[in-house]
Amino acid sequence: MWRRTSRDLHARDTAPSPATGWLRAVRTSRRILLKGGVLTGAATLAPGSLTPVDLRSTAAATPFRDTPFSLGVASGDPLPDGFVIWTRLAVQPLADDGLGGVSPHSREIRWQVARDERFRYVEASGRAWTGPAEGHSVHVEVHGLRPGREYFYRFRTDREVSPVGRTRTAPDPASYPSSLAMSFASCAQLEHGWFTAYRRMAEDEPELVLHLGDYLYEYSPGTVPADSGNVRAHEGPETASLADYRRRHAQYKTDPDLQLLHATAPWVVVFDDHEVCDNWADEVPRTAASVPYFRDRRAAALRAYYENMPLRRSAIPRGLEMVAHRRLAWGRLATFHMLDTRQHRDDQSCGDGMGSCGAEQDAARSILGESQESWLAEGFAASTATWDFLGQQVPFARMDTSPTPDERLSMDSWDGYPACRDRVVRAWQDAGVRNPVVLTGDVHDHLASEVLSDWEDPSSVLAPELVCTSITSGGDGHDSDDGRYRWAEQNPHIRFWTDLRGYVRTRVTPDSVTADFRCLTGVSRPDQPAFTRASYVIADGDHALHQVSATPLSSL
Repeated sequence: MWRRTSRDLHARDTAPSPATGWLRAVRTSRRILLKGGVLTGAATLAPGSLTPVDLRSTAAATPFRDTPFSLGVASGDPLPDGFVIWTRLAVQPLADDGLGGVSPHSREIRWQVARDERFRYVEASGRAWTGPAEGHSVHVEVHGLRPGREYFYRFRTDREVSPVGRTRTAPDPASYPSSLAMSFASCAQLEHGWFTAYRRMAEDEPELVLHLGDYLYEYSPGTVPADSGNVRAHEGPETASLADYRRRHAQYKTDPDLQLLHATAPWVVVFDDHEVCDNWADEVPRTAASVPYFRDRRAAALRAYYENMPLRRSAIPRGLEMVAHRRLAWGRLATFHMLDTRQHRDDQSCGDGMGSCGAEQDAARSILGESQESWLAEGFAASTATWDFLGQQVPFARMDTSPTPDERLSMDSWDGYPACRDRVVRAWQDAGVRNPVVLTGDVHDHLASEVLSDWEDPSSVLAPELVCTSITSGGDGHDSDDGRYRWAEQNPHIRFWTDLRGYVRTRVTPDSVTADFRCLTGVSRPDQPAFTRASYVIADGDHALHQVSATPLSSL
C-alpha cells in the first residue's frame, strides 16, 4: 500500500462542482511511500525503458528535494485492453539543457493502474526506467484491462508520487456504445492567453480528447503579439535544438489547466506545423534561411514531441520520420482516422501564401503522401462504424477569403492540394462510408462547414466539417451576432463562424452527432466562463449540418 500526503500543484484551482468531486484527486499531488513488495503487471515499455540499466548509476542518483512530477501525468491512445500512461521528471522545468534539473542518471519509476482513485483495487502495476536519453520521460503501454472501463493511474520514484490521472479503455470492438463524449481542440499559444479552455473541457468530463495540432508554438518571446496583447512570455529563444524543444514543452506542461485536462481523460494527439516551425512541409521549411539546419531541427522537434506526449512506441521517431497517422475505434460506434498533413506533403505551391497560381492543380500533388492516402482508403473500405471521423489539421472544405470575385485560397490547406482532396472524397464514397465527418483545427475560428461535390452548389453536400477555434492563439477574438462568416457570399457552405477562443464538444450516438461550439468570454484574463455559442446536429445518414441553438456573446 502506498501512504499518501498532499502537495497542491495548482495555485489557480477553483473549487470543483459537486458533480465533479473526483477532480479533487487530480488537482492534488500525492507523495507516497512503497511499504514493500515487488510491483507486477502487464505492460509494454518504450525502448530505452527496456535497456539494461547500470544499477551503480541508479544508486548514484540523489533523492529529490522537490516534486519531480511538476509536469503532471497524461494518458492516451486507448485500446479495448489498455492505454498509454505518461509522465516526465522535472524539478526545474526551464533548465537550459532541457533536462528539467534532474541528475544525469537512470531512475526507476514505479506505476500503478487501479479501478478506484484510492488505489484499493490495483489492476496492473510495474516498473520502468528512464534517463537523459529519453528526456526523463516515461511511456508505459498498459495491457490486460477490461474494455469500456474507467481507471486511475499514478507513478512513484524515490519517495515522490505523482498526481493521479483518470483514463479509460476503449469499448469492446464488437460492442455498440450508446454514446461517446468527445471534445477536440487546437492552437494554444501560451503568450496569447490563459489556458482556461482546457479547464472548461475538463469540467465537461469528456471520455476522449482529440488535439489536432499546434499544441505549442516555437516563437521567441513576443514575436507574434495577440490582438488583445500578450499576457505571458515564452522562455528561451525560438526553438531549434532538442534542448529548446524540451524546455518549451516543459513550460507549457507546467500550466495547471493543461495538466488538469491531461489528467482527466485519454488524449489522441497529432501535430501540425508549430510543433516544429511555421508552415513546414516534409523537408522544406518556410524560409530559405532555415534550409541548412532544418533536417536537424525537424528531428529534434519530433523527438521532443514524442517524449512529451502519451504516444505508443510505434511513434518513436526514426531520424526524420515519425509515424503519426493511426486509427482508433470506439466499438462499432465510431472510428477515428488520425491524419498527418505535414511529414509527407508536397511543398506548398504558389509561394506558400494566400492565392492560387494554377500550380496547385497538379494531380500528382498530395498533402498526405501516397502511402498515407492508400492507408486511409483501406481504412474506409474496412470500416463498419456508424461514424468515421477524420482527425486532421488544416481546413478541408474550400475557403475563399477574397472580398472580390477573384479567389483567394490558402496554399497551406487542402485548397493547395485539390486533387488529393478529391481522391480522399472518392475513397469514402467508393467504400460506402456511412457518415464521414471531418474534424479540423489550425485557423483560430469556429466554423460549421460542409464539403461539397460542387463548390458553386450549396446543396451538393458530401460531409460536414467541424472546425475548432484556438485555445488562445490570436488573443480574445471577437464575435458577430448573426454568426455569419465574413466572406459568406463566396462560401455559402460555411454555415457558422466566430472568432472567439474555445473548443468543440461533441456527443456521438448511433443516431446523431451533436457539436457544441464552446467559447470563452476572453483569454487575456484567467478563469473566464465558457458558453455554447452555437450547437449543430448531424443526423445518421444526413451529411448536412442543422443548427439547433445560437447564443451570441452580446446576449450574455
